[in-house]
Amino acid sequence: MSTQVELTDPVELSVGGIWGHMTRRTIHLAMGGFPFLFFYLHDSAEAQKIVSAIVIFAIIAETIRLKLGVAVFGQRHYESKQVSALAWGALAIGITFLTLPNNPEFVFPLIISLSFGDPFLGELRRKNLDSKNVFAIGSIFIAIIWAISWHFLSTPLWLAPLMGLICVGSEWPRLRWIDDNATMLLIPLAVILLIMPWL
Repeated sequence: MSTQVELTDPVELSVGGIWGHMTRRTIHLAMGGFPFLFFYLHDSAEAQKIVSAIVIFAIIAETIRLKLGVAVFGQRHYESKQVSALAWGALAIGITFLTLPNNPEFVFPLIISLSFGDPFLGELRRKNLDSKNVFAIGSIFIAIIWAISWHFLSTPLWLAPLMGLICVGSEWPRLRWIDDNATMLLIPLAVILLIMPWL
């Protein structure tokens, strides 16, 4: 018998039902375009200023939203009382850009692993796949993202299988106080920073 990883349907939890869920997924996928904007539309100094301003705005907007106790279209109902996945994602992406402003070979696969990997894992769970299959398929999927980055950006190829496992493992914990949009990006980022002297 398959073990269901997620006991509640994200569609039922989303403000707006299926349309809210699809909006949430669309925003998640769109985040994969942020590295293109960061590296190709602005010089590094200007890009970092813009990112810093966006992060500050996101923190202020999230603070106001929490004070009002509301969850907007596409968010999950319980996010009316806790920091939203969107805010965690914005913070994590901002930290990634500010930490590695001159390293597209790492920033691209890190952010795209979050942008595409998290929804991919979520949809696998909606299919009621058991946890081992979700972990294995998700790890392969993210390893492919890193292999594509090796092809286009010369990211070390040996990182592909390693980061596949780390990114999926970072998404696995279900913590109330921090969303997987943060852990799935910040934990792999920390690993990259630790091993960068040897790359």
